[in-house]
Amino acid sequence: MSAQLIGQPAPDFTTSAILANGQIDSHFNLAQHIRGKFALIFFYPLDFTFVCPSELIALHNRMDTFKSMGIEVMAVSVDSAFTHLAWRQTPVKNGGVGPVAFPMIADVTHQICQAYGIQNPDLGVAYRACFLIDKKGLIQVMTVNNLPLGRNIDEIIRSFEALAFHEESGEVCPANWNKGKPGMKPTQAGVSEYLEENADTL
Repeated sequence: MSAQLIGQPAPDFTTSAILANGQIDSHFNLAQHIRGKFALIFFYPLDFTFVCPSELIALHNRMDTFKSMGIEVMAVSVDSAFTHLAWRQTPVKNGGVGPVAFPMIADVTHQICQAYGIQNPDLGVAYRACFLIDKKGLIQVMTVNNLPLGRNIDEIIRSFEALAFHEESGEVCPANWNKGKPGMKPTQAGVSEYLEENADTL
């Protein structure tokens, strides 16, 4: 993975996907889908595996929050759209994910995970990577977990809250920032003022 993607346009792609309504879109285009919106691209290794269903269900359980923030959520793996559909149709009690409320994107050629620089070189699947994209289509946050390590979906939401706060206020988000906490003015005086008031609670 290359940090050179930070601040750059999210690599575009057109591929097959299972939409939130369960329909197959054989020409799902990223740029068209996210234009003018915040977006999350959520890479995971494979359907019908172990950590992956817990992550996708955790995403689904927080979709009301994502929607209220205007965030388009997309999950991507190297499985086909038909495998995604079969996984959606498998009951949760049997290891499926059920009818998740976001598109599941097919990357059978591996071109998407390669474009984002997060393909595991030994297994050929994507690492557990997240890309947070702003309303201009630029990547602002990227995180990568190794395969055994599931992600904290609430931390992803917190990162979007920080991004929105920065865009709205022009202030920066210091360590341990959470929604409702003060930001920091991006000046030497702002740093001094913030630390004087908050250093003991960091």
